[in-house]
Amino acid sequence: MDHIWSPWRYQYVSAIAQQPGCVFCRMLAEDDDEKNFIVHRGKLNFVVLNIFPYTSGHLMVVPYEHQGELGGLDQAAGSEMLELARRCERAITQEYRPDGFNVGFNLGKCAGAGVAEHLHLHVVPRWCGDANFVSVIGETRNLPEALETTFSRLRKHLH
Repeated sequence: MDHIWSPWRYQYVSAIAQQPGCVFCRMLAEDDDEKNFIVHRGKLNFVVLNIFPYTSGHLMVVPYEHQGELGGLDQAAGSEMLELARRCERAITQEYRPDGFNVGFNLGKCAGAGVAEHLHLHVVPRWCGDANFVSVIGETRNLPEALETTFSRLRKHLH
């Protein structure tokens, strides 16, 4: 297997792993939306950039309540979560013009949840051909835009 090196990511990944507790709860407690890439705060959920995105514009809708199971989410938070996902879809479409979307949950570690203890809904823009050889064979993602730029582009639609 070939390796493509991105040593700049190690500092960030290792810092996140060393911090105790839930990453989403920490973001909320810090109350620094720009630093944490929180693009919108709703009544019961917030919208945040995925800091390890599949594609540019990858957002997550996260309930304020620390809840790991979809069945434990109350009706109001679930309704707002879906409405915010719809707003995310519109914002991403206006800024990036993707060919489609993946929208969904990864529930539990074995299902691919990076943060299994705190429910979150992914809104991922997709383009025809974006699953190219680099992602499929090289197990590497090529993102053409810095997170700070993505944050600025999407926040104006959601804030």
